[in-house]
Amino acid sequence: MSRIGNKEILIPAGVTIIQNGQTLEVTGPKGKMEYTFDENVAINIHDNKIKITRHGDEKYQRAIHGTSRALLHNMITGVTTGFSKSLEIQGTGFRAQLQGNALVLNLGFSHQVVMEIPKGLKVEVPNPTEITVSGYDKQAVGQFAAEIRKNRKPEPYKGKGVRYKGEYVRRKEGKKAK
Repeated sequence: MSRIGNKEILIPAGVTIIQNGQTLEVTGPKGKMEYTFDENVAINIHDNKIKITRHGDEKYQRAIHGTSRALLHNMITGVTTGFSKSLEIQGTGFRAQLQGNALVLNLGFSHQVVMEIPKGLKVEVPNPTEITVSGYDKQAVGQFAAEIRKNRKPEPYKGKGVRYKGEYVRRKEGKKAK
């Protein structure tokens, strides 16, 4: 029994949901999202609440039950409040800046890393060592933040690199002179 899948989702004011078979279109103040759900779940909308039920009790149906509810909840949260990820850059001379629709990173390479900002995302650089990625699609926000971090992951000896804000990097002790 999926505890997450059995929870009802409240539809906040300002959000409209259009159901066309297994496809749901969610529109809110931040944007519009559409997703086609699996045939093994039924989506019932009534009295500003959404209830997702599964058709059977097989392993796949139990798994997709909670996943479908989480995806729909994230869609509704995204179009109302949005999602954001913060990254911090550590290292001498490491910095970030915005140039038009591109994020330019200086990460200690012989060249600058230029990343095109995907449509639907907003990237802010409050200071040269901080990056904030925000948008209404949780998956897109997390994916772009992971791609930024992938350019220079934090290394364990000096801790230099791009990391999520608040991320703990396990440090190693370097070589010792005898």
